[in-house]
Amino acid sequence: MGRISFFSTFFKNIAFPVGAFLLAILLWLFVISGNQYTMMLDLPIEARNLSSQKTYLEEVPGYASVILKGKGRDLFKSYLLQKYTDFKLVLDLDGISQEYEFVLNEYFEKYPRKVVIPSSYNVSFVEVVYPNRIKIKLDEVMEKKVPIVSNIWSVIKDGYVQIGSTKFTPDSVKIIGPKVELKKVSGIYTIKDSILNLSKNYKGRADLIMPNRLIKYSSEKVNYFFNIQQISERIIVDIPVKVINKIKGIRVFPSPQTVSLTLIGGVNQIADIKPSDILVVVDFKSWKIEKNFYTPEVSIPYDIINWKDLSPRSIELGVARESK
Repeated sequence: MGRISFFSTFFKNIAFPVGAFLLAILLWLFVISGNQYTMMLDLPIEARNLSSQKTYLEEVPGYASVILKGKGRDLFKSYLLQKYTDFKLVLDLDGISQEYEFVLNEYFEKYPRKVVIPSSYNVSFVEVVYPNRIKIKLDEVMEKKVPIVSNIWSVIKDGYVQIGSTKFTPDSVKIIGPKVELKKVSGIYTIKDSILNLSKNYKGRADLIMPNRLIKYSSEKVNYFFNIQQISERIIVDIPVKVINKIKGIRVFPSPQTVSLTLIGGVNQIADIKPSDILVVVDFKSWKIEKNFYTPEVSIPYDIINWKDLSPRSIELGVARESK
């Protein structure tokens, strides 16, 4: 009984007075809403008839603050439902080739139909408060492909190596925008990130940094891949020795004609290396009649870690004149 008495007292002392107050407010709003008022509202700006050969060199404001006039109830309705209706200010860009400044109140006074207010809303446009001017700057539209530039760092666990650079899919993006701005863009960077303690292949996805809001991008994200392999060694034999810068009429005979060495690199990477992928060269420009043995220069594929144990370490050059 005590609990029922409590709720009964609550509704009498609290709920009913609050309800009466709200009802009074609603009745008051209904009475005054028949009067004429003005209200400031932000209306979206819609630029139309932009040439397909042109694009914006500066952003057009998305909204303008305007004064509307009408009965209180209509203004209140406009305020509540503006985001769901077709209120807007229209700027006609037809005929603009490079630059034009709209003085908004003069423009909408001359072209009142460019202020779009749905017929179901009994309100009228008074004036634009801010901005009072909008400058349109246009440029020739341009399109090009630019490569993805990595800002993602891999930290590899001891005993492992990353093979090659970071692979991106796609490896480039198409950008469209003002010609003057696209000329400044040579690549699109990923966000900065670090992947730590890698000991196996790694796949990820990264956001791209959009340097200019006037430029449209074919992709905002890219997939990336790190090829991580365990470090290993492999002996490569029968690598041919080449003599460069030979003199016409002179025959040169390297001895031996092949060598061997040990490659150091990723286990799968060096498994695919052939003797012909390695260049062992003796430059005949260094030849002297009193010198018999020469140390060759060794070139290995760029992403192999290193090489060692060249055998033999020196090459003997036999020289003879060609017979006539």
